[in-house]
Amino acid sequence: MKNAIYKEKQKELLLEDLAKEVLANARNELYLNLRFMDAALNSLRFSSDGGICLLGTDGLLLAYRTQDILDLFKADRRFLNRAYLHTLMHCLFHHLYSFPERNRRDQESDRKRRLWDLACDITAEYLVDGLYLPCLHHSKSALRQQTYQRLKKDLKAVTAQGVYSLLLHPEKEGFYTENAEGLFKDFIVDDHSLWDKPLSPRAEEQQKKWDEIREKMQTELETFAKEASADTQCLHEMLAIANRRRYDYRKFLRRFSVLREETVVDPDSFDYIFYHYGMELYGNMPLIEPLETKEVHRIEDFVIVLDTSMSCSGKLIRCFLEETLSILLQEDTYGRQVRIRLIQCDDRVQKDTLITRLEELETYMESFEIVGLGGTDFRPAFAYVDRLQAEGSFHRLKGLLYFTDGYGIFPVRRPNYDTAFIFMKGDYRDVDVPPWAMKVILSPEELEERQPARLERSF
Repeated sequence: MKNAIYKEKQKELLLEDLAKEVLANARNELYLNLRFMDAALNSLRFSSDGGICLLGTDGLLLAYRTQDILDLFKADRRFLNRAYLHTLMHCLFHHLYSFPERNRRDQESDRKRRLWDLACDITAEYLVDGLYLPCLHHSKSALRQQTYQRLKKDLKAVTAQGVYSLLLHPEKEGFYTENAEGLFKDFIVDDHSLWDKPLSPRAEEQQKKWDEIREKMQTELETFAKEASADTQCLHEMLAIANRRRYDYRKFLRRFSVLREETVVDPDSFDYIFYHYGMELYGNMPLIEPLETKEVHRIEDFVIVLDTSMSCSGKLIRCFLEETLSILLQEDTYGRQVRIRLIQCDDRVQKDTLITRLEELETYMESFEIVGLGGTDFRPAFAYVDRLQAEGSFHRLKGLLYFTDGYGIFPVRRPNYDTAFIFMKGDYRDVDVPPWAMKVILSPEELEERQPARLERSF
């Protein structure tokens, strides 16, 4: 009996070693065809796990089920290459960390989790299919081809967040509802059960590691892999989108503030040692009193221009305005006395509202209506602001935010205040702004779902 158990265990170990060798061969074949992915391919350590189906990852390990790996290899080694690369795409694009309701456990959250898993698999397969390599080739089903065509039509860039939004709101696009069952069968590849584990203390470190790998991949694609650009164009575009640097909106708005002194006790301006010594020596008299003035950042004169042309979504305009004004309403960072002009403009200035106290912003939002819906021309708004400035309407104008879809005529001359054009884009290939302006890319999904305000900025 002991001998039989020993032989069975030996057989399991041999099969496990064979599965590791098969995976290593798949990794090597991918490396020979995708040399710019060398760091990514060597970042996951193989680990046998009988509790998962085929392959899975937690960002550190590439877990596999021995028999599933061997069966897939016997069927066609290209399927194994695809599955390996598919799982790697989840790590590169942070799919396993990005589910918005990760910590919730209820029926609705479970439904959303299934849709998120599907969105991630569709995105990963879209990227793998975009690599036209013999070691990855397989015939696409009719449903898969139709899905890719619809995604290209419905999204400017096929990201997991964008696909998730389409699946989450099927009333917008009936195609995804009608083919839901087929999509699950066609696109589900690997096991996502390891994504549900609580984030380890090393999770942030893992994400940074994959960020660095992704940035390195983009650099190598742009420099050393130009000869393969046709085969890797889709992946290159997605890397460029994912590698855009992100900034906190609050810090971005501080760029338009001025530094001034205000009459307020500054608890950080005195030395506590001398303060404590005075209290001990004299009983009730500190040696140093706190200063009664403090240097603070304040938004004083500021202009927000809303592009109300036909091509801009009214819902996104309102969400952007609410997000921006909610930050301005926090009086611990921005003073209550302000001069904010809210200008609606399409091909001409339609409406100008002056806000002098932050309390007026709430009233403005309650009665906010979009005026315009004509063509797009940025010049009238700048001409109008320049005229107000010449008339002395501003005390110290620091900046102008122009919320737009980007399709319009820009002024030629640089204004004497900072300007940022904020684009609503799911794609990184945006309209080029003049060299004197900042370009800010804001995610539509983040605004619609009312996530904490995050901006993606490029110059």
